[in-house]
Parts: sequence; structure tokens; C-alpha cells
Amino acid sequence: MSDQVKLECVQGDITDQPDLDAVVNAANAELRTGGGVAGAIHRAAGPDLEEACRPLAPIKPGQAVVTSAFGLPNKKIIHCLGPVYNIDKPSDQLLADCYQNALRLADSEKLASLGFPAISTGAFGFPVHEAAEVAADAIHSVLSGLSHLRLVRMVLFSPGDKDVFQKALGISR
Repeated sequence: MSDQVKLECVQGDITDQPDLDAVVNAANAELRTGGGVAGAIHRAAGPDLEEACRPLAPIKPGQAVVTSAFGLPNKKIIHCLGPVYNIDKPSDQLLADCYQNALRLADSEKLASLGFPAISTGAFGFPVHEAAEVAADAIHSVLSGLSHLRLVRMVLFSPGDKDVFQKALGISR
């Protein structure tokens, strides 16, 4: 039930969330190392992550897949390919699919806690305010159907992004 799932927003590093069962990688289609979140997660997890990702790639925008977390302090990494803004269409729906598919996958893996970065807001060009609204609606729309998840945390790189997501999610400061 949604009233059993706690929502949080923190400013921080997605690779340093030791109290979470899993974190979400804002992945590229080939699930390889890159810049931004994907690069940070691959560097922190180590080379075994790229090896584990190979048979799962390529993925499509909105899709989510899961691997072990290897060198990260979590059990699992859920990899999502967010849409490139105004290129992968409909961008809003594909971004919502990322959040919803990641949440459902985490729940099916019987994970109790999951951390998200701001998917598609970096190199993929999604405006932060719009992405936060899409994320909030997507997260709220599936919470009542989750059985295992008890904590969903947005881990944002900047204080400004944290404020935007906190407001969109309706989390008091």
C-alpha cells in the first residue's frame, strides 16, 4: 500500500547509498560505462558490472533490467534507459515508464528500498522541472501496487534539483 512506502529526497551520490537494497542506473542502451550516472556507477561497481550487462543489452527507452551491484554497497542495480528529450517520443511517457518499470522490477526482486537519480536530466536534456513532475506522477501511480518496497529515495546531485524533486513529490522539507 502506498501509505507504507516512504518517499525521500536527498542531495548526494547515487553510488554511496549503503542503506538501500538497490540503486537505479541512468543507463545507455548498451548498458556500458559512460558519463554522468552511468559512468559513476560503472566505476564504483567495477569491471564485473560491464560483463554482467553485456547479455542484457541493448535495452530500449523506458525499459529496466537488473544486475548484481558488485562493488557498490547495495544488493542490486536496476538499469533504465531514459529518453533523449524530444527525440525519443513520447518523451514524458518513456520517462514515466523508466520509473514505473524500475519500481515494479525492484518489487518483483523483493527489494525493500530503491534509490533513483534524476533520469534523463543530464546529457539526455530533459528539463529538470518537467522530469520531476513526470517522475512524481509515475512513482505515485504504482506505489499502491507494490508489495515489498518500503522506501523510495531520489538521490539528486545538486541542491536545486533536490528542491525541485522534493516539491514535485510533495515531500515537506
